[in-house]
Amino acid sequence: MTDPREPPPLSEQPFVKHLIELRDRLLRVVLVIVVIFIGLFPFANDLYHFLAEPLMRHMPAGTSMIATEVASPFLTPFKLSLVTAMFAAVPFILYQAWAFIAPGLYQRERKLVFPLLFSSTLLFYAGMAFAYFAVFPLVFGFLTGVAPEGVAVMTDISRYLDFVLKMFFAFGLAFEVPIATILVVWSGMSTAKDLAKKRPYIIVGAFVFAMLLTPPDVISQTLLAVPMWILFELGLIFSRWYTRDNNDEVKENSIGGAAPATAAAAGTATVAATVADVTRETANDANDGEEKDANDSGHGEYEPLSEKEMDAELDRIEAEESASDVGRSGHQDSDDTKSGPAGPEEQKQ
Repeated sequence: MTDPREPPPLSEQPFVKHLIELRDRLLRVVLVIVVIFIGLFPFANDLYHFLAEPLMRHMPAGTSMIATEVASPFLTPFKLSLVTAMFAAVPFILYQAWAFIAPGLYQRERKLVFPLLFSSTLLFYAGMAFAYFAVFPLVFGFLTGVAPEGVAVMTDISRYLDFVLKMFFAFGLAFEVPIATILVVWSGMSTAKDLAKKRPYIIVGAFVFAMLLTPPDVISQTLLAVPMWILFELGLIFSRWYTRDNNDEVKENSIGGAAPATAAAAGTATVAATVADVTRETANDANDGEEKDANDSGHGEYEPLSEKEMDAELDRIEAEESASDVGRSGHQDSDDTKSGPAGPEEQKQ
């Protein structure tokens, strides 16, 4: 049974350290979001009024937004403050993610990831701003203007918030098209020329994506699909600057610009030296064994007998056998002479 006070094995310590670091960074992110939320919550009603202004501007005179649930007047501004705090903390969240993964990246990957993280944040905010200042006035003006006669437009505050957040997310995600294009080209999955040839399919896909994420009207769908197309063209232009260079990889591996490559090279050299030592010891043992066998036998190599030597050896063996047979027969005759014939008494007995 292991002692709980004993330190963990060396193989487990790095993984545990990574988990501890991840926990600390997540706690920092949560703490920053909570601090921003506490600062924004007193202004929750003002935030909602600012968010609802594009719709309120186009609503008929004498109408207003309504709350169909009992807790909506409190929960809706509360939710808006929390979501706003999360959006405001996106730069800090991305910084913590970068600080966590940066030590394990190569130098060329660091040069790629950091600009993409920074630009992706700006593009997401740009998509939200485009939705609020350009799309919302047109969409809400169209939707309130086509209301049948005698129908009072009174939108629920909670449903309006859900609709607006969905639009923010859709346009923010759509404005990340240049980042996706650059990553596809840089990773080698495709090239800028191949993507340019597939332009008609990408345009159709942009309209399908806009149809799924926007209200069922042509205006909002077009206002989302056209920027995606334009951003795709910008991504093709910038992707030529981020093409992977094999010479940079060879230079990085030879110079040792990254810690993982250096560690792998050192480990390979250690294994090679160990294998060489084992091979050398095995060869020495084999040579010692051969010398020992040669000394014990007294002959370096086995040489077969010639015909003369073989005949002489056979004659010697036959002479020895003949001499032994003569000796045995003489010994038997002497024994018989010594005993003599049996007497009458012995024969009678």
